[in-house]
Amino acid sequence: MEQNKENQDYVRMPLIGDVAPSFRAKTTMGPVNFPEDYKGKWVILFSHPADFTPVCTTEFMTFASMQDEFRELNTELIGLSIDSIYAHIGWLRTIKEKIEYKGMKNVEINFPVIEDLKMDVSKKFGMVQPNASTTQAVRAVFIIDPESKVRAILYYPLSNGRNMDEIKRLIIGLQKAEKEQIATPANWQPGEDVIVPPPGSCGTAKDRVESDDEEIYCYDWFMCFRKEKK
Repeated sequence: MEQNKENQDYVRMPLIGDVAPSFRAKTTMGPVNFPEDYKGKWVILFSHPADFTPVCTTEFMTFASMQDEFRELNTELIGLSIDSIYAHIGWLRTIKEKIEYKGMKNVEINFPVIEDLKMDVSKKFGMVQPNASTTQAVRAVFIIDPESKVRAILYYPLSNGRNMDEIKRLIIGLQKAEKEQIATPANWQPGEDVIVPPPGSCGTAKDRVESDDEEIYCYDWFMCFRKEKK
């Protein structure tokens, strides 16, 4: 019976390329209907273990300080934890009124934070991992595109805070790759040279390596870069 119950409770988390699960939720900014409320936008849906915890506080302050930067990338933030709306409100007020971190103070959290006491949303996205905790969500990040497809997934343990600059870099890279049909190399930063896709035939490979295009340079037929304008 226990095994059957575990199977009934199990929900496969969405993977890269999947359509993100839809949900309705109560949040600090009012009700949210996902994905309908976010059509045409990129979304960063992220979970945190609990309100009134220090690592989560630093993360929320950093996300909030970068909210306009994400909006310039047509990207909205949605937070989540397995706490009540009243705990969320109390915590966010404390952040604004009392907490200063790395020069950030009087920080107001203007993105929605989901109340998920029944773990409805957390379970849909695989944010509760029993070997870490059965009552808290791990630090999950789902980057979802305007077509509601999952484009990237990041998971951190309870003990370690996320790098928001990396999340922003990843958004920029995803958008650029989609728009320009390129790829980004290891440690790529916006403005650096990008990778052009490998050729699909021997003839194309030969043409590319022997090309006079000054914007393209190759180390071999399969590894060619495009210069970015500085």
